[in-house]
Amino acid sequence: MNIPDNRFPRGCKLIELPNVVDDRGMLAFGEGGRQIPFEIKRIFWTYHIKGGNVRGDHAHRSCSMVLFPIGGSYSIELDDGSMRLTLRMDDPHIGVLIPPGVWCRLFDFTQQAACISLASEPYEAEDYIHDYSEFLEFVSQL
Repeated sequence: MNIPDNRFPRGCKLIELPNVVDDRGMLAFGEGGRQIPFEIKRIFWTYHIKGGNVRGDHAHRSCSMVLFPIGGSYSIELDDGSMRLTLRMDDPHIGVLIPPGVWCRLFDFTQQAACISLASEPYEAEDYIHDYSEFLEFVSQL
């Protein structure tokens, strides 16, 4: 993906992990505080998503995340309240950084799609914004 930084919603950017290739295959790696721009405090993954379903569809108040497609592909829409960008995620060593205050929606999953999410914070239900109107009010105060 070759997208100029000014096309990304506020604070979002691509994270390209080192990719080691040899005759045995490929290996991508990342470390918290290095390639991943925060200490990783939570990891989770989504997979076996039924056709037509949407994941995410929320924003965070304080948690940053980096998402990588570790199998298949999916689309991700990033929205900071004034700018939107949709990316097709299909390369396991390229992820996207999603800072707090960015609405994220994952959709159009292929049958074998899997997404791993690296989070800067442990799970806290209060950190999630699930209502888009509430999200717009939140980002207007940033």
